Amino acid sequence: MSTVVSFLTRRRGRNGFDLTDWLTWLYLLAAVLLMFGPVFWLALSSFKTESALQEYPPTLLPLAPVMVTVEGHEEPLQLYRVTGGEHEGKVLAQIRRIGLNAQMVDPADPGERLNVNINDRVPEREFTLALENYSTLFERFNFALYFWNSVFITVVATIITVLFNSMAAFALSKYRFRGRTVVFILIIATLMIPPTINLVPIFLVVSELGLVNSPWGVIWPAVATPTGVFLLRQYMLTIPDDLLDAARMDHASEWRVYWRIVLPLSAPALAVLVIFSVMWRWNEFLWPLIVLNRSEEFTLQLALNSFQGDLQTAWAPLLAMTVLTLLPITLVFAVLQKYITAGIAQSGVK
Repeated sequence: MSTVVSFLTRRRGRNGFDLTDWLTWLYLLAAVLLMFGPVFWLALSSFKTESALQEYPPTLLPLAPVMVTVEGHEEPLQLYRVTGGEHEGKVLAQIRRIGLNAQMVDPADPGERLNVNINDRVPEREFTLALENYSTLFERFNFALYFWNSVFITVVATIITVLFNSMAAFALSKYRFRGRTVVFILIIATLMIPPTINLVPIFLVVSELGLVNSPWGVIWPAVATPTGVFLLRQYMLTIPDDLLDAARMDHASEWRVYWRIVLPLSAPALAVLVIFSVMWRWNEFLWPLIVLNRSEEFTLQLALNSFQGDLQTAWAPLLAMTVLTLLPITLVFAVLQKYITAGIAQSGVK
């Protein structure tokens, strides 16, 4: 802890903070606000009520209108503080609004009705967490099923992606054969093809194999990625060939060389590919939308789309489900993030 504090409080100036120290802190603060500000706002907004989300100007904290039960009225009435006119300073409850005027009543004297201009009042609010936004997800939707579908597709697709890409990268980096460079260039050239162009032919293949409305129809078409092959190949080129030759002299098979030597030494690049693959599979929307038609096969991303209707969108549960969808991928990134810099740097520089 002391090391972290000393690192954060170190400065360039000897007798105090130098101008560059202040500029550095301002730059870091602006970067943190720019990166995490929207996420923080999203998390707080997921605890707002539907009416609070539609207010303008929006508020950062989840503030809900104060409701009070008034004698003679069955439904609770919303409280307002009068800021102008003859009733200035009073806290009144609104009965109904008629044009620019509102019929209001004093909760302490409910027998008299008062007319107040809507511009002469502000709503009373209190800090309230709308936890029902999250409980609604488990009541209206089979959240556990959608979560399992996303986890299954993401985990299985990531394992197969890492296996196939690492095999291809091992062959392209450690085997010398005619046309190796051409094959590598063709793999990289596929990055220039927009994914939407391949949707129709891939769907025809998946349909002929009977994988429509199956998680395997989402998994198999994208297990071989040119980005993963390029990343791993560049990293495996840094592994000395003498190390592999020594293993072969000890009668190690090619599979053993690949599995016991090359993969462990490529751990930083593999971690980067795992992070990328998890992000791709977890956030994928278009291809699952085409392949999966039955609701019981939906992923979380497709379930999020069900909150949006033709005329109205349920923003409160939509934001709550978005927060829950972000948590798993955030945990994966937090666990493996230390490998990102090392993996990308060593893959592209060496």
